[in-house]
Amino acid sequence: MKKTMISMMVVVLGICSGVFAQELSVEEIVKKANEASYYAGKDGKADVKMTISDSKGSARTREFTILRRDGDGGDQNFYVYFKAPADVRKMAFLVWKHVGKADGRWLWLPALNLNKRIAPGDKRTSFVGSDFLYEDVSGRGIDLDKHELLASSDTHYKIKSVPKDSDTVEFSYYNVWVDKKTFIPQKAEYYDKNDKLYRRVEAVKVEVIQGYPTVMEAVASDLKSGTSTVNVFSNVKYDIGLSERIFTERFLRRPPKEVR
Repeated sequence: MKKTMISMMVVVLGICSGVFAQELSVEEIVKKANEASYYAGKDGKADVKMTISDSKGSARTREFTILRRDGDGGDQNFYVYFKAPADVRKMAFLVWKHVGKADGRWLWLPALNLNKRIAPGDKRTSFVGSDFLYEDVSGRGIDLDKHELLASSDTHYKIKSVPKDSDTVEFSYYNVWVDKKTFIPQKAEYYDKNDKLYRRVEAVKVEVIQGYPTVMEAVASDLKSGTSTVNVFSNVKYDIGLSERIFTERFLRRPPKEVR
């Protein structure tokens, strides 16, 4: 009887250890990483100081506030309002992010009295002259790429993502290192059509805000030109009850009180 009990325990422990040792699928990892990066809370607000450095060491700064509100089915709205320096002050950027179809993106340029609609193909271009792209602000749709799990260590997943439509992007693929504990992507490296590394984006500082792992400092580097951009986040808040009306073209010209 004792041997039988021991045998049963061995079988049960074997089954349990197999369950806990089983890795997540690459699709599950990518989904969790996307949620951790862009879906903390129902909405959110943060102040950002952006420092853009050229290859000679000269630097210029941008200061702005970003608002985010989640909708249904993964759709989101983003509103970015620039406060400094003078040449970009009162400039505003609006995104209506849609899952499964093209996003709506608008840029208000007060100096030109121009409300500019950003074409879907422009989302891989520079965000206000920095090394971050428009797509970095609101995220890239996870269904736009084919994902492969390359490696899994004690602390990170390494994932390779290849665009399904290579004609719409400038890269041939990118590798992402996802933290196993927080699911925050800690580093992404982009390779060009000649299989050469040319761009890197890193989360260099992560803190837990209101229970959500949050990137507090991020760096984007253009390895060809030698330029880099650092975003430092502060005054981060989640679940503040942002109104849907904020995220309309009306507030491009007249910023809401939430960003003043």
